[in-house]
Amino acid sequence: MLLSSSVCAVLLLLLLGFLNGPAESRTLHMDGCSANVHLHELHQYFSEIKSVAISADGEIGVKLLDASLMKNVQEGQTCCFVRLLLRFYVERVFGNYESSQPSQQRCSSALANAFVSIRREMHKCHCHCGEETQRTIDSVLANFDKLQIQQAAQKAVGELGTVLDWLEGLGSKT
Repeated sequence: MLLSSSVCAVLLLLLLGFLNGPAESRTLHMDGCSANVHLHELHQYFSEIKSVAISADGEIGVKLLDASLMKNVQEGQTCCFVRLLLRFYVERVFGNYESSQPSQQRCSSALANAFVSIRREMHKCHCHCGEETQRTIDSVLANFDKLQIQQAAQKAVGELGTVLDWLEGLGSKT
């Protein structure tokens, strides 16, 4: 546990250093909008909490997000989908995610803070949300609400790898 705590602390310091200095980031291209994201660091934080989040998921038969859902985002709706997905994670998931291990909490907080920063950068964007995109997110929210809140947050954190992989596909190195 001490090693995991140290690794997470180092990762947090690296992320803070990357945010303040030059670092390899990806520019996510979402319709007419773009945002710089340090996906490598997000993947590192996720790798620190992934095994605990997945092993604590008691609702194996329920899937909130899958790759096909994100791959089927309609043309011109990527910006909207990303904004709604980030809002879901910031407002519903990270605030309800609990771990008994402080290092896990720090990593989830670092992920939440990174998502808040991406959301802040995207506020300049004028994303148009179509009905289908809103229905897709509403479906995710409905499935989330069917579960006990902590179980739902645990599941959503466990599925974060799918989200990060999809975001990676939107980006180009800078």
